[in-house]
Parts: sequence; structure tokens; C-alpha cells
Amino acid sequence: RGVFPRLSVVENLRMGAFVRHDTDDIEQDLNMVFGYFPRLKERASQLAGTLSGGEQQMLAIGRALMSRPKLLLLDEPSMGLAPIMVQKIFEVVRAVAAKGMTILLIEQNAKLALESSQRGYVMESGEITLHGDSAQLLGDPKVRAAYLGE
Repeated sequence: RGVFPRLSVVENLRMGAFVRHDTDDIEQDLNMVFGYFPRLKERASQLAGTLSGGEQQMLAIGRALMSRPKLLLLDEPSMGLAPIMVQKIFEVVRAVAAKGMTILLIEQNAKLALESSQRGYVMESGEITLHGDSAQLLGDPKVRAAYLGE
């Protein structure tokens, strides 16, 4: 998950804003991340290496948001997480996207990915085999049979 295990949660988040010099906005963004992930606020002074896998994933996403990226790339954000953590991660993904941030999401949970996106691409053996509007892909019988277990 790429957190700095010997730094606290807050220190990890501040590392995301390392190249920024807008101190007031950094504090606002820190509060925004804590709004998305209240669990991180509860553990603000805790060392990142002692967090659960889901909390580390939240921290990694929060740190990325602190850099104010133009494009947020998320590679398998649900991998190895408990279902409740997966739901929380995807709530935040949808909220961030709703605010206008472009997100490139790579995810094997096809249903969740398509429900959380505007556009989808299905890859098989490194080749794009289907693409289009996410809602259309969710309704496609081939997608439903091959990737949604229906």
C-alpha cells in the first residue's frame, strides 16, 4: 500500500503535500481527508505501519489526494480488504469523482468498478475486448455472464 510505516498518519498525509506551499489549503485538504476517512483522524498520531490493511489503503488514498492530482490512479484499491472497508473506499472514490477529479481505476471487482464509473474497459490477456458506457456494460449479457457471475 506504500505508506511510510515509521511515520504517523498525519506525517504520511503531509508527505502527500510535500511539494505544495499553500499552508492554509494544505490544512483544509487535511481536514477534507479526515472527513472522508474519520478513522484516520482517530488514529492521527498512530504509526502507519501499525494500521490495518484497510486503514493503510485509506491512508494511501488520502496521501494521494493531498497532492491535489489532476488524475488519481487507483490500482486494485479493494484487494485484500474486508467488505466494509471496500464499501468505504468506493464511497470515497465516488465522492471524489463527483467533485470533478478524473480517476483511472483498475479493479477486478467488475460490478463495483462499473457501478462507480462513467466509462469501462474490459481487458482479457492484455487486450481491450469491450469498452463503453459503464451502465451499458453492466447490462451487457456477455459482461454479466463472464464477469458478474450471472
